[in-house]
Amino acid sequence: MDLQGKVALVTGGTSGIGAETAVLFAKAGAKLVIAGRREPEGNETVERIRAAGSEGLFVKTDVSKASEVDALIQKAVNRFGRLDVAFNNAGVEGVWVPIISQSEEDWDRTIDINLKGVWLCLKYEIRQMLKQAGGGAIVNMASVAGLMGSAGTATYSASKHGVIGLTKSAALETAKNKIRINVVCPAVIETAMAARAFNAPEMQRFVLGLHPIGRFGKPMEIAEAVLWMCSDRASFMTGQSLVVDGGFLAGPNPPV
Repeated sequence: MDLQGKVALVTGGTSGIGAETAVLFAKAGAKLVIAGRREPEGNETVERIRAAGSEGLFVKTDVSKASEVDALIQKAVNRFGRLDVAFNNAGVEGVWVPIISQSEEDWDRTIDINLKGVWLCLKYEIRQMLKQAGGGAIVNMASVAGLMGSAGTATYSASKHGVIGLTKSAALETAKNKIRINVVCPAVIETAMAARAFNAPEMQRFVLGLHPIGRFGKPMEIAEAVLWMCSDRASFMTGQSLVVDGGFLAGPNPPV
């Protein structure tokens, strides 16, 4: 059991990659705290965690608000006594249009959730882990969009580039304290977010063609990667970006 006896936090744990990772963490022996904005779906994830034989707690949280992230960590510690593992997964795709058509409101919302939200989570997670013996492991959610440019997705791409840079800096700050911080970079995964982003059949066919493996990824495939990064099997890994993309970045690919 890779996470036996540990306490794990998953933001954006109400659906998709977050929910699958939370359940996988539970099967690996962890107790779970789930954060998200949709309470019914969050409670469903908690029920799945209990069915997997572990304990779970849902905390309704907007990760772009410092007071709510602070309260999230405190509730986790009050319930389970400590925090060992975190997967900062909460994110939005924003509106995908050329820069000249992007609104300031969409920029603020996307950056606030995707980048500021990860920064706030790191801030309060690291503070808690520094108080404990044993260090910890944190994985942030980025994307292949954080490693390349993509016409029409400037705000989303900027947020994910930022997450990668933030991860590297945080990893350097905490390495001597036995806190490992890494980032996962998926290509297109079969989630509700991907369905919204690529809702036209012709767009789905085009984007599918960018994946040499011939299909989109599944949430559990990303969950497995995150579990490995959070386990002691990845004990020599910190400040790194793990790409799980079906060959997307192996290139050369046509521009998206």
